[in-house]
Amino acid sequence: MRIEVSVPNLPESVSDATLLDWHKKPGEAVQRNDNLVDLETDKVVLEVPMPQPLSPAVRRLVSEYGLDAGKIRGSGREGRLTKQDVLDYLATHAKAPAASAPAAAADLAPPQAEALSEVAERRVPMTRLRARIAERLLEAQHTTATLTTFNEVNLKQVYDIRARLKARFEEVHQVKLGFMSFFVKAAVEALKRFPIINAAIDGDDIVYHQRYDIGIAVSTERGLIVPVLRNADRLDFATIEKSINEFAKRARDGKLTIEELSGGTFTITNGGIFGSMLSTPILNPPQSAILGMHAVKERPVVENGEIVIRPMIYLALSYDHRIIDGKDAVQCLFTIKELLEDPTRLLLSI
Repeated sequence: MRIEVSVPNLPESVSDATLLDWHKKPGEAVQRNDNLVDLETDKVVLEVPMPQPLSPAVRRLVSEYGLDAGKIRGSGREGRLTKQDVLDYLATHAKAPAASAPAAAADLAPPQAEALSEVAERRVPMTRLRARIAERLLEAQHTTATLTTFNEVNLKQVYDIRARLKARFEEVHQVKLGFMSFFVKAAVEALKRFPIINAAIDGDDIVYHQRYDIGIAVSTERGLIVPVLRNADRLDFATIEKSINEFAKRARDGKLTIEELSGGTFTITNGGIFGSMLSTPILNPPQSAILGMHAVKERPVVENGEIVIRPMIYLALSYDHRIIDGKDAVQCLFTIKELLEDPTRLLLSI
């Protein structure tokens, strides 16, 4: 019996997809809504479920006799396979019930050693996501005038707040108080003060966004993706932390939707989780700026004429110099620095 399985409707911005993984073997019994294959687009992986299952009686016969259901003609509605179809097939194709048997010695034998020339390299096709990342990186390099400004931030007060309140915060909100919520809050406040950093070029126009949709770069096995934290200016610390944790989990599972990966106005990326001390983040078109975080390290700094050890981090702000002047970029990053070094400013918007 042959059942037609259609590709699900793709989002408007996606024109085609690549078959990534098969989840069922030939002749294997399937049930309704079983995931048959994964389709990879340039943004997400889509599951293609089984539209209609074999009946329990048919599944039992197919399994018992080790039959390939695809080779049996179905007489039921819309070509569905019935129990009688299987019995008729067995009557003309006598076959003993399938029995498990020890694997043949040849099956258990290790593969023959390959010649050195054959294992010197391994070639695999580039995933759709990786190809799209490469395309967008080249696009950003070729179509923007990117510059980067740097600053360092003393995170002592952020550390002190977390140490003092993290237990109570987790008890009340059922989520840990991380660092990202502080950076998101500081970035949003800086964007409010320097609207051009949150703007974008559209043809001959500059579009000033009146929303603060912050992309949070997440690393997955398939590549870097950027889910968007919508209306971040309206979110409290707990909601931001919960949203970022959920993004990370669903990104690893390939469960994010196209809508969750589209429409950001500004991006934050954290190379520090991999140990990076300093880097120049690349723009995420059509956005005009991106904030790069790096590893926090204890370093000696001078405070009030004395040398003290403080948790320090380098920040990088890459921006499109076509619409953002260096003055605005430097002042925006300095504002983020001030807000993080004195987080009480975030409560008072000063």
